[in-house]
Amino acid sequence: MSEPTSVTVLVENTANQQGLLAEHGLAMWIERGEQHILFDTGQGMALVHNADKLGINLSTADEVVLSHGHYDHTGGLLAALPDLGRATVYAHLTAFRERFTQAPDGTVRQIGAPIESTDWLAARVGLIAPTRTHPVEIADGLWLTGQIPRENTFEDTGGAFFLDEGCTQPDPIIDDQAIYFRSESGLVVLLGCAHAGVINTLEYICALTNESTVHTVLGGMHLLHADEARLQQTIRRLGDLDVQQIGLAHCTGFAAMARLHHELPNRCFHCVTGTRCSFE
Repeated sequence: MSEPTSVTVLVENTANQQGLLAEHGLAMWIERGEQHILFDTGQGMALVHNADKLGINLSTADEVVLSHGHYDHTGGLLAALPDLGRATVYAHLTAFRERFTQAPDGTVRQIGAPIESTDWLAARVGLIAPTRTHPVEIADGLWLTGQIPRENTFEDTGGAFFLDEGCTQPDPIIDDQAIYFRSESGLVVLLGCAHAGVINTLEYICALTNESTVHTVLGGMHLLHADEARLQQTIRRLGDLDVQQIGLAHCTGFAAMARLHHELPNRCFHCVTGTRCSFE
């Protein structure tokens, strides 16, 4: 029997409920049995406010899971640290390195996590649990993928990402990871940004679980800059995997969202701030 699980979106680019704030970022609150898990934290301006408005007590978080080390997924750690003193933080070994992106006009900006160091963070939370290449069970039946293999040829990290300010060292964002668990309906997958590629991620999870289909996918798919070939392949493989619920969020991109809604009718919805999904 799978544990009843609820997922509440605490931070997303869009909010459509009274009193909730939107910001460029993502954070989800997971309740699975008696376990409370904060998956990503947004930039930090909306997390604590929205949690309070939605009746969620961040101090009950048993675990904090970071999908990768970009500011819009890790910045909320600083704002919420007073509430997270007992939590175990799961992050890839490379999550807190310096990172940059370059705009088409050549402008460079820093986009890494605003965390001084792993040691600095370790002194302020219950425990730091570094992830590597193997999945980790962080609650009963709820897993973190760890580093995701890049198997196909049509997915990339989704943008101009670099490890140095001179933008000479491409950032493969190897720290990208996702959460997955089984429900009575089938596999449920939670994405941060899917820099490893949404299809790479889903196919890896299917291989790990010996499943051929995925029931629900929620989160960012980083299709903002996807070309036509990538969009076609993504839509085809989502159909092959028979995904029934696709909660589109954050970095999926407006054009890709519209296309997915059109090509996969009655399966897609916008996973805005305040969205709550329940799974038996």
